Formats: sequence, C-alpha cells, structure tokens
Amino acid sequence: MAESSNANTKFVQLAIPKFDGYYEHWAKLMENFLRAKEYWNLIEVGIEAVPEGTEGDGEKMRAMEEQLLKDKKIKNYLYQAIDREIMEIILNDDTLKPIWDSMKQKFKGSTRVKRAQLQALRTEYETIKMKEGESINAYFGRILSVVKRMKACGESIQKREIAGKIMRSLTSRFNYVVCSIEESNNIDTLTIDELQSSMLIHEQRMKIYVEEEHALKVSHDEREKCFKEEGVEDEREKCFKEEGVEAEGDFHTAQARQCWNATNVIN
Repeated sequence: MAESSNANTKFVQLAIPKFDGYYEHWAKLMENFLRAKEYWNLIEVGIEAVPEGTEGDGEKMRAMEEQLLKDKKIKNYLYQAIDREIMEIILNDDTLKPIWDSMKQKFKGSTRVKRAQLQALRTEYETIKMKEGESINAYFGRILSVVKRMKACGESIQKREIAGKIMRSLTSRFNYVVCSIEESNNIDTLTIDELQSSMLIHEQRMKIYVEEEHALKVSHDEREKCFKEEGVEDEREKCFKEEGVEAEGDFHTAQARQCWNATNVIN
C-alpha cells in the first residue's frame, strides 16, 4: 500500500497558475511552481550564450541542448498561464526570459499605477457589505480577498480594523450576534479566525431554527387542510356563532364550552 501511495504521489501534477491581472500574486505562485520543478534558474539568468569554438565539445553542447529543452518546457507553462491576447503583445518570445521580463514591465506597474489601484481597492473595501442570503464563509472570503490585494499594493490594515469592518457590515440578522460578541470578547484581541468561527456557529444555529420553523409551519398547514376537508372548522364556527363566542377562549355558556370541547375531540 505504501509503495502504491508513493507511486501515485509521483504522478500528481501541480496546477499551472493562471494570470488573472494581479501580477505580484501570480509571480509568487509561478516562482514556487518553477522552483518545485527546478527550473527557476533559467528565469533568473536565462540561457547561457554558446561560447565560440565549443561546437566540437560534446559535453557543452549536450548541456546547451538540455537548457534549450528546459526553456521550451517553461515557455509551454507560460503559454498555458497567460491569455492569448497578452501573448500577442509580447514582441520577443524566442526564449522564456524576455517573456517573463515583459510581463514584469507591463503588469507590475509603476508607483503611479499602484496608487490608482490602491485607491480603487480602498473604495471597494469601504463600501463592501454583506449581501442578503450570503453565507459567512462567502462574505469573509470576499472581504479578505480585497484586503490581500490592498496588501499587494503596499497597504497594511490591522486585524482588529478588519474584524470591526466585518462586524459593521453584516446584515441585520446578525445584529444580536455582533452585540453578544462585543459584550463577551475583547475586540482589540479578537482574531479574524475567532470571529469567523463564532459567526459560523451562530449561522448554523439560525439555519436549524429556520428549518424547524418551516417544518412546524408545514405541519400546521397540513393539519388545517385536513380539518377543512373534514368540515371541522365550519362546524366549530357555526357552534361559536350560535353561542356568541368571539374567540376560542371566550366561553359565556356551558353549552359553548361543550361545543368547544367536542370540536377539539374531533381534532
């Protein structure tokens, strides 16, 4: 079993990181990917030029051929990671290093570009709110994604500020939960993971409560339907009207109470 597991592990293929417009994040993923395959040195230094007079040196020629083969493999990874529209605007794609350097120059951006990106992210962070029906995990993922992109642009937000932002922007159904957390925890030391854990517990309790309420409503509706089909409601209303009873608990005569008890026996 152990040998079989090891054999399967050898064939696990690492996913090639797709470029999604955020260069810093993609570059880190791609670097880890290429380092895992021991190809990163070609990104750093590129292919070494063939010295003159080495055409007859079989060992050096084999080393050069190995470098060229690795270069083609890495270029193949880059072609899969980068969309065709972007590849078409990279003029020098003979080897991988010019492709990599061009991506860095085009998308890493200047200080001015980063400032514009950061301003847009700040606005998104300030206006982001939980949507009706959105789950806790989905909302935490959405807001933390914005925070990570802000960090990539050089903005650092303290964790207690993020926790406070999340609690302020939840939907009204979590108001009582937020009040409970604020009363029972020190907000300055509350971690985002602890906050998410608490919110998930309350969300699960609310789901159970809603499901139970729904089950009771369905049961009540079916019971009422059954009564109407049997004529129980009409008989009860007729009896109450004859005795002048306005509500089920309003009995002026012993006959009215007897009528009420009789219809309850039918139920």
